[in-house]
Amino acid sequence: MGRPVPTTRALWLAALSLIPSVVAVLSPAIAPLVLAFDVALVALVVIDFLRAARGAEVEVNRVVEPVLSSGRANVVKLELRLAPGVTRSVRGEVRDWVTPGPIVAGHRQRFELTGTTQLEWKLTPATRGDLQFGPVTLRLEGPLGLCARQVTRPLPGAAKVFPDLSVLTRDALTLARADDQAARRIVRVRSEGREFESLREYRPGDDRRSIDWKATARRGRPFVRQHQPERNQQVLLLLDCGRHMAGEVEGRRKLDHAVDAALRLAKVALDQGDLVGVMAFGKDVKRWLPPRKGAEQLRAIAQALYQVEAVLEESNYGAAMDRAFARGARRSLVIVLTDLLDLETAQSLLLRTRRLVPRHLPMIVSLQDADVHRVATAVPQTSAEAYQRVVAARLEREGEATVARLREGGARVVRGTPAVFASAGVSAYLDVKQRGLL
Repeated sequence: MGRPVPTTRALWLAALSLIPSVVAVLSPAIAPLVLAFDVALVALVVIDFLRAARGAEVEVNRVVEPVLSSGRANVVKLELRLAPGVTRSVRGEVRDWVTPGPIVAGHRQRFELTGTTQLEWKLTPATRGDLQFGPVTLRLEGPLGLCARQVTRPLPGAAKVFPDLSVLTRDALTLARADDQAARRIVRVRSEGREFESLREYRPGDDRRSIDWKATARRGRPFVRQHQPERNQQVLLLLDCGRHMAGEVEGRRKLDHAVDAALRLAKVALDQGDLVGVMAFGKDVKRWLPPRKGAEQLRAIAQALYQVEAVLEESNYGAAMDRAFARGARRSLVIVLTDLLDLETAQSLLLRTRRLVPRHLPMIVSLQDADVHRVATAVPQTSAEAYQRVVAARLEREGEATVARLREGGARVVRGTPAVFASAGVSAYLDVKQRGLL
């Protein structure tokens, strides 16, 4: 049946009737006219409601991808069609529903239906996880436009929100590295343990140690050997899900930035032919995927990480690394994605990374808060700003001291703001590969 909802037109007419009602108080002679107008308006509203289309005359279907991307505008489609046997056109308004949290645009729209129509609205999830879709509400207007019949259709649905996987293409990564101030230029150098790739003619400036004397003698002009990074090496990504990653920076949770970086690192490493394993941990290990190769591993990593959440607990780096190497492992590049906030936590990480050297190569990829740096270097105008600068400067000094101690312990440390965090980690990984350090 649905419930009646007066339209804006009916409300304006009702508001206009208030003017003669006020006049009728001063001049009772026109009161019957005012009453007749009000009765007529109510009667027309009732008639319009009775003549409005019923809910059974309109069919609704929602079309949405089962996997959505966080931080991007995803399109949701609503298909409206007249039920079989219905010939009249139907006007009204439709409103879709989704669990609170995402940014929505266009989920409430007007329509005029003569057969079949498709409406689109956009959904931008801010975080990873599961989304639930709920009922669709229809307001079907009567022919006079004075009243609408509101009906609700239960249309349950669900979608998984993954990190934005579109940035995992080679071109996107190349552009990110080009714009990344933290990315360092990678120079191809000759080093032990690199695989032969091809021969090319000698050019001025080439390392003479790379000259292939047999090819030079055979062809009568100098040729040099080119090498490519070794394949089938092992990369372990350790994702910190403890209290340090529970906060927000630049409008997103720190852990979301870290998950994006982990996926981009995994994509590049798998493209390089390496074996990639991923562990998400806090006090205990939350997810663990042993190192494997191939596109299936990337899908498995995305599936494992889309629902991980940061917990307000101290991260146990020791338990994570013990689990990763419980059955022994060949030499690995161990990349820890975290946020180096205080010396106490860094001390625990330092002790564990020292145990990895020289058997493994540890790398710490840490978030850096640009706002803290800005406050630490700003000129204070008030006493409150001066206090904030003192605190920010102390955090900056502690961060620098932490980085220095980790590097002294044999770990490679990369720090970057959220805008360059992922690309800085990718650049550091490629640098390790090109230099044959693994």
